[in-house]
Amino acid sequence: MFTGIIEEVGEVSRVKPEGGNMHFSIKAAMTPELKIDQSVAHNGVCLTVISINDNEYTVTAVAETLEKTNLKDLAEGSPVNLERGMKLGDRLDGHIVQGHVDQTAICKKVQEKDGSWEFTFEYDPSLQNITIEKGSITVNGVSLTVVNSKKNEFSVAIIPYTYEHTTFKHFTEGDVINLEFDVIGKYVKRIQELK
Repeated sequence: MFTGIIEEVGEVSRVKPEGGNMHFSIKAAMTPELKIDQSVAHNGVCLTVISINDNEYTVTAVAETLEKTNLKDLAEGSPVNLERGMKLGDRLDGHIVQGHVDQTAICKKVQEKDGSWEFTFEYDPSLQNITIEKGSITVNGVSLTVVNSKKNEFSVAIIPYTYEHTTFKHFTEGDVINLEFDVIGKYVKRIQELK
């Protein structure tokens, strides 16, 4: 379980394919505090730490994860949003994030707004995921509030702190990003389908 509050931006130091899987080694300041078998969200994708070496740790993404997320686009030097699992009893500063990406989206527009930024994303509506105005969404692991919600498109407003301390400063039009829709909304949608 995560909150969508990014702890740091790590850097991919090595990508190693193995069968249908991909091993990613990540350089991060948090590495000395990690342990084997710990869950860490990478651009919103929950992956398990399998090895640690000094300031670098390694995780593995299986074929299904690579197919459904933007992790397949990571290369040496790529920045990646990182968050460790939430501790029971901590404040929930973002929203409930599972680290299970629902689908990807395309960055359609980046607009500077006199001290902040508005990012617009478009996603495939055939998977029937929805956003609602002022609801929660996770974009590359970052907990955000939806503005301008449409059928297959939404925007988010980014403050300077989030812009500087996440991978948002690297986003350009056409980039593929990971989306995790609000878990409560997903349960409500599923209950409606069963009626």
